[in-house]
Amino acid sequence: MAPRMDDCVRLCCEIGSHQEIEVAVKSSTKGAILAGGTAFVGGMLGGPPGIAVGGAVGGLLGSWLTSGQFRPLPQILMELPPAQKQKLYDNVADILKDLDWTDVAQLIALVMGNATLRQKVTAALLNYVRTQLQSEVRYKD
Repeated sequence: MAPRMDDCVRLCCEIGSHQEIEVAVKSSTKGAILAGGTAFVGGMLGGPPGIAVGGAVGGLLGSWLTSGQFRPLPQILMELPPAQKQKLYDNVADILKDLDWTDVAQLIALVMGNATLRQKVTAALLNYVRTQLQSEVRYKD
């Protein structure tokens, strides 16, 4: 991974940790399998009305099982594949284009010491999480 991109990802991890941001990555595959499976079973047991009932019950169960699985944002970011890290870097790099840093510690100090810059990076990070990862964000209590 390119040093600049790695520095930006680590900066985002630091911001997520500092603000105690948690993310719920949606597990839509599990929910879809559950809904489809219960619709199938409902169809086998009750015919066409069973499909409707099974699909409804499975959809509700799938929604319930896959919601609320929050994990710390830094953990999510470190597990991203390189292509997703590149997209995150692309979102944040424009904000950091005027900064000159030699290592990640200096970058973190520059951004965390400037409230406006920290706010812009946080906004870009949250936008990335919501749009690219299609995840729900919350701040830890």
